[in-house]
Amino acid sequence: MNIKQFYYIGKNQMYPLCRSLSGSGTLETLKIIKKNFKKFKIKKFDSQKRVFDWKVPSQWEIRDAYILDKFNKKIVNFKNNNLHVVGYSIPINKTLNLLQLKKKIYSLPKQTDAIPYMTSYYNKDWGFCVTDKFKRKLLKKYKKNDKFKVVIKSKLKSRGKINYGEYLIKGKSKKEILISTYICHPSLANDNLSGIIVSMALMKYFETLRNKKSIRFLFLPETIGSIAYISKNLNMLRKNVIGGYILSCIGDNRNHSCMFSKYKNTISDTSLEEAYKKNRIKFKSYSFLLRGSDERQFCSPGVELPLASIFRTKYGEFPEYHNSLDNFNLVTIKGLEGGYKIAKQAILNINNKILPVSKYLCEPQLGKRGLYKLLSKKNNVDSQDCWKILDFLQFADGKNDLNKIGKYIKLDKTKINKLYKFLLEKKLIH
Repeated sequence: MNIKQFYYIGKNQMYPLCRSLSGSGTLETLKIIKKNFKKFKIKKFDSQKRVFDWKVPSQWEIRDAYILDKFNKKIVNFKNNNLHVVGYSIPINKTLNLLQLKKKIYSLPKQTDAIPYMTSYYNKDWGFCVTDKFKRKLLKKYKKNDKFKVVIKSKLKSRGKINYGEYLIKGKSKKEILISTYICHPSLANDNLSGIIVSMALMKYFETLRNKKSIRFLFLPETIGSIAYISKNLNMLRKNVIGGYILSCIGDNRNHSCMFSKYKNTISDTSLEEAYKKNRIKFKSYSFLLRGSDERQFCSPGVELPLASIFRTKYGEFPEYHNSLDNFNLVTIKGLEGGYKIAKQAILNINNKILPVSKYLCEPQLGKRGLYKLLSKKNNVDSQDCWKILDFLQFADGKNDLNKIGKYIKLDKTKINKLYKFLLEKKLIH
């Protein structure tokens, strides 16, 4: 088990970085991954590039941000916590009175000790985030006409870029299992350093195996990263991806949960259910209507990749979600190990499944192959007639494994395996 190694890398090296859709903190996170995986590739999308109905945003860099009171004391300091500044805040240097400042500081009245995580990616704005306890103290301590200096030293580079990472473990087949996680949330451990940590542990495990299928790991800025990646690689994804998972909020030790694909009918769904069953783990399945991460893009109309999502406690379902309480008190080695165990087993399940594909469009001509009559005596297929061959081929579309085909055409495991080998021998499937 290598979760401990990556847990400490995440906690000590990545957690302090200010990650966003773009910028130095995100790039540094990818560089840390590359130090551990030499063949890991750091790539980019250029700012302002059109990707479907979206445009890649400007590159955001931030050096410093603070609020000074009338005594020239820093009462809010970005360097103390990345969440103190609304993500993608524009540069600001101005003086405000207390009432004006009140409108630009945000808190969580129901969680008085938590700093909220807020962003303004696609709207030029700015703001500060603080605990509600601090905000109340601020409003009580100062008078409404007291002056405050607010400074945000940031830049938005219209000719910049957003970075992402990609790691391909080649298998015997070009068919791929796709594992995606997102890298854009600063100082949040479960959402989503946990996805990064578990992905790294999975990479370390699967790179030591002789995999039947290739496995591609993606580290993307959420939403715009997956949209841009799909825009650039749609044909390859459609051609090669047979299944996979989005890893999100996979590091707490409270629950096990998941979100199956849109129609709950993919090999990813089956393999994930089998992983929970094998490990005797009870889990909660959320409706696809409650989606909130990159399953929105990978499973969208016209893309339709057969992906499911794996969580411990799903995003939005734990009180620390999107605030400063999402730290390494919440994310534990034991919690990460639980998420890793399920993801690993689910990937192994996909990797080991046989997914027959008919070599012909429409039905093959069985008569010219001498297969039109009963086959049991002559060809040792256990009394299966030509209709069982045709039934098998109807479901040999690369989406159904042998067990599923057996259920569809009502053949037990022994008979379906014999029929599979027979069809391979006759070069009707691959």
